[in-house]
Amino acid sequence: MAVARSLRRNSSVTWIVAGVVTIVLIFFLLSPSAPATSLTAHRRQQDAAEHSLSPPTKPFLKKAGSSSGKRTPPPVVRYNLNELNATASPAAAGERVLILTPMARFYREYWDNLLKLTYPHELISLGFILPKTKEGNAATAALQAAVAETQSGPVDNRFASVTILRQDFDSPLESQDEKERHKYENQKIRRQAMSRARNSLLFTTLGPATSWVLWLDADIIETPPTLIQDLARHDKPVIVPNCFQRYYNTTTKRMERRPYDFNSWQDSDTAQELAKNMGRDEILLEGYAELPTYRLLMAHMAAAEEDADADPHTEVQLDGVGGTALMVKAQVHRDGAMFPAFPFYHLVETEGFAKMARRLGYTCWGLPNYFVYHYNE
Repeated sequence: MAVARSLRRNSSVTWIVAGVVTIVLIFFLLSPSAPATSLTAHRRQQDAAEHSLSPPTKPFLKKAGSSSGKRTPPPVVRYNLNELNATASPAAAGERVLILTPMARFYREYWDNLLKLTYPHELISLGFILPKTKEGNAATAALQAAVAETQSGPVDNRFASVTILRQDFDSPLESQDEKERHKYENQKIRRQAMSRARNSLLFTTLGPATSWVLWLDADIIETPPTLIQDLARHDKPVIVPNCFQRYYNTTTKRMERRPYDFNSWQDSDTAQELAKNMGRDEILLEGYAELPTYRLLMAHMAAAEEDADADPHTEVQLDGVGGTALMVKAQVHRDGAMFPAFPFYHLVETEGFAKMARRLGYTCWGLPNYFVYHYNE
């Protein structure tokens, strides 16, 4: 019996479709898997923000506009902060790190060092705050140029997002020269202003996906590339490395190093006695002959430079911390630890933060033999 024409046509179509499916399946099975860089690029594309200057936590996904031409609103996302972790192996756990930098001057060495960090850049968000001064304007322009260059450059160098803020209050000092910044009489107003800047930056950028906050000063120009992993491996709520400075010793005719940050310390009976006799609005300062506290400074706990056997992961407990490179579990900030712009137990800024963290039940730690280096003016 003859086969109907419609049945013959359907049979031919079936064989053609089956052939195409077979070819696609063979190509899929024999083709090599996508390289890691392609997967990273795809993940970055899926995570990409609309603009390089974008929200500080995981950015909203790009959404195509509707047929009417109106932009699609961002999705509503549910975050369970009880499941947000800050572990000793943050990269393996995919934990997001927020690096925050108050900046008055832009140092290219700072930015180059930032790019050398080996922590996955797609898990790092950056936040900056700059004063509305002539120097601040110049720094902002230089920073924006560096951000644009990086965020449009090689995929592996790009950060998840970048936020740049300008201070909404005047800087108390006209000059940001190191000598002027560190005058004893300028410390209270300078550090109170620094506290306000840090708090503005923190409260604006801390997102619900952030596990760690790394405070990194704009004049820190040299750190180990594994800085984030090295600090996180200690699994401490607050931890700080030792901040030194490289300089040329004209006597020995060679490059040497010297302590720079004296705000990381263990308290002393002398300092506590001084505080008892202070007025309500007076503050204790460290590293000044006008106010000898006899605290034990972490800067003086460091092993000698020639001691190659010194363990960089030796831990010491601290009562005060500096902010040149300060690693904080985000939960500490979420619980309320900020940088007091007022005398808090006669302490302000980072030292006041350490006291506040301690009052909240967190312990601060330092690494006397783990070094980061400050720009030498």
